[in-house]
Amino acid sequence: MIIETTTVNTANSQDAVYTFLADLNNLEQLMPEGKIENWKSDVDSCQFGIKGMATIGLKVIDRKQTNEINIESFGKAPFKFKLNIHIEEVDANNAQAKMIFDGDVNPFMKMMVEKPLTNFFNMLTAKVGELKL
Repeated sequence: MIIETTTVNTANSQDAVYTFLADLNNLEQLMPEGKIENWKSDVDSCQFGIKGMATIGLKVIDRKQTNEINIESFGKAPFKFKLNIHIEEVDANNAQAKMIFDGDVNPFMKMMVEKPLTNFFNMLTAKVGELKL
C-alpha cells in the first residue's frame, strides 16, 4: 500500500527543513498532541506508542543531502513499512515537502488503516509547512 501526501509549501530553506527532519528527535514536534506516549529518540531512530494502538519504531536508513530522508520501521510495528521524505527547493527561503509511505499491508488491514494513515501523514506534512525554522 502506497500513500503519497499532498505537497506542502514551507517558508523555510530546503537546508533548514532537511536539517530539522533528518534528526528524528525533532519528529516528536510534528506528532498530534495527546495521542503519543512513551516517546524515545535519538538522531537516527525513534520509538513511540500511539494511545490505544501500536508501538512504532522508526530508523533512518539513508539520507540524501538536503532533499531526501529514507526511514523504515523496526520493532513491534503491526506491519513493515518505509517512509520517504522528499524536500525540494523553491527558492533560497522556501521549500516544498511531501511524504511517501510504502507499507506491507494485507488487503483486510488496508481497508482499516488506509484512511487513518493518509490523514496522519497529511497532518505531519501540514505541520512541516507550518514550521518556522
